[in-house]
Amino acid sequence: MNIQIIGTKKCNNTKKAIRFFKERNVPFHFVDLQERSLSDGELRNIIRKINPEELVDKNSKIYKKKGYVYMEFDALEEIQENNQLMITPVVRNGNEVTIGDAVKEWAVWLK
Repeated sequence: MNIQIIGTKKCNNTKKAIRFFKERNVPFHFVDLQERSLSDGELRNIIRKINPEELVDKNSKIYKKKGYVYMEFDALEEIQENNQLMITPVVRNGNEVTIGDAVKEWAVWLK
């Protein structure tokens, strides 16, 4: 099992994902989007499973501040430019990917 948690330290759902895997002694790699952006390869692996439109966090401060609600935009292009526009956490296990709070799916991965 190769778990990667992508999010920010301030995000409650990211904290929940980290706690979930720590409590079960599952090693994981954490990527803090406030410290570094995703590489193009990491983002490509995510969008193979999840549509870029679904990755956009329409409740984020950035989404509201930049006025995305009033614009037509290419979700992938905007996420590449600013990863903090994504719903977090994004949790990867090999080829499997979840966004947000997906405890039930994570539990299935552990079986």
